[in-house]
Parts: sequence; C-alpha cells; structure tokens
Amino acid sequence: MALVNLTSGPEFLLLGLMDDTVAHPVLFLLFLSVYLLSAMGNLSMVVLVRSDGALCSPMYYFLGHLSFVDACFTTVTVPRLLVSLLHPAQAISFQACFAQMYFFVALGITESYLLAAMSYDRAVAVCRPLHYTAVMTPWRCRALVGASWAVAHLHSLLHTLLISALSYPHCAPVRHFFCDMTVMLSLATSDTSTAETAIFSEGLAVVLTPLLLVSLSYAHILVAVLQVRSAGGSRRAFSTCGAHLVVVSLFFGSVLSVYFRPSSAYSARYDRLASVVYAVVTPTLNPFIYSLRNKEVKGALKRGLRCRAAPQDV
Repeated sequence: MALVNLTSGPEFLLLGLMDDTVAHPVLFLLFLSVYLLSAMGNLSMVVLVRSDGALCSPMYYFLGHLSFVDACFTTVTVPRLLVSLLHPAQAISFQACFAQMYFFVALGITESYLLAAMSYDRAVAVCRPLHYTAVMTPWRCRALVGASWAVAHLHSLLHTLLISALSYPHCAPVRHFFCDMTVMLSLATSDTSTAETAIFSEGLAVVLTPLLLVSLSYAHILVAVLQVRSAGGSRRAFSTCGAHLVVVSLFFGSVLSVYFRPSSAYSARYDRLASVVYAVVTPTLNPFIYSLRNKEVKGALKRGLRCRAAPQDV
C-alpha cells in the first residue's frame, strides 16, 4: 500500500493553526520573529559550546546537541506554518507529509532522550559530586547521545512506515499545521487497528522511558537536597538543575496533554495550540533558559563578543 500511495500521489490540505484567517497576518509576524529568535539562540549556543574551552563539561556537551536538535525541530514545522498563514489550505504531497512526520517524530524523541541524559548528568553532579568525572566520562556522554539519536530514528521509521502503509483519500483536509501522527491515523480509510496496536505499545514504551528516567533522576536530586543542612548548599543544588526542570516540565507536560489523554477528550483546536508549546515555544526558550542564569555561558558569550569586537592585528 505504501508503494501505491507513492505512485498514485494522494495529497493533503494543511488547514493551519487557526480556522479564522483574520489574525493570520499578526500570527505570521509573531511566528516569524519566534522562528528567527529560535534559530539565532540555538545556533549561537551550538557555536558557543564548540568554540569556548570553558564549556567542556558533560552538561554543555548535552546542551550543544540539544540546541542543534531544537534548531532542526522548529525548522521541520515552522516554515510550512508560516506559508499556511500567508496562503491557507496549502496542499502537501504524500511524500512531503510523511517526510515531515518522520523528522518531527525523530527529533522530538531525540530531544526527550537528551533531556533524560541531562537529568542523569545533573543527578550525578548533585548526588555524587566527588565521583562526577569518573561517572560522566567522554565515552559515556557520547554513548548517551548516540543512543538518543539511534532510538529516536528507529522509532520514527517504524511509525512512519506503519502509518504511510494505510489508505487515504485522494485529497484530505488536515486540521493541523503539520502532519501529526494522530491526525494522519484519523484520516486513514483502511483498518488502523494493527498499526495503532504496534504504534501505541512500542510508542508508549519509547516515550515514557525518558520521562521515567527524568523522574527518577529528580527524585534522587530531591532526596540529596533534603539531606543538605545548609541553606546555601540547597540553593547551589537547586541552581544546577532549576533551568533544566523548567524545560522538562514545559516539554513533557505539553506532549502528555496531547498524546496521552482519552480519545473522547480530543479537540483539534487544543491539539494545535498545545503542539505550539512543544514544537515552537520550548525549543525557542531552551537556549535562553540555560544561558540567562548561567554564569559560565554568559562569561563565554562575553568573551566571544570581546573577541569579535577587538581590532584585528595586521
């Protein structure tokens, strides 16, 4: 069926973020500004982590990869969202739709596992500070990042193949601003029970695993902080993971509200607005949340700006 879909060429109509087009010009300027801000912030963080020797700890190694993923994550959905705000009900081909789905799912799952790796890093830093360098070795950091990418792409490939093998109308309206899995399943005209069983059983394990790892890491951090008697020690412990906890809460909270609720509570409008949080807002906020209260990042940024401002020797 996937080969039939590729040759027959069914198309989908992306209806965009809102049905009412009155606010589209304002939303276009808003999302364009947010997208440019996200690209600038995340790519700047990638360059900063790779170029500044002071940012060589495992935390910044993970942060550099997270920023790269976030820059790609917003690029998968926001440009087409901007087009739909200028020209509503844009047609998207079968191939483009499922390519977008593949990269969206792969990058979203990669981000969730990178957030889990960062929470593990913070737990080791707070709970076992004397053994931190022995535990968070360069090899282990590379292994965590590599596993995050590998699991995410295998997971995305399975989902994309299963959903793309279903039958679809020749021209179906998609009440979303991108090709989301749940929406595409609802559009299928063939039996989706087998695909849904495989997707939600495997998907549940893959999605909930990083959330479980994050929860366990912060449970250990909380226990360690409660055992610290000095107020200054508690503040230092919370400062090492406070920004990361904000990012994790925003990302997983919005994802769970969309994908893990009863089907009777489905709302296309809510799904589109909630998707903006984890697909646009969280990737945009990440570099600023990690840098605004981080002295090392701000110091590296100042050094980089001074180097650019300094006159070049002839």
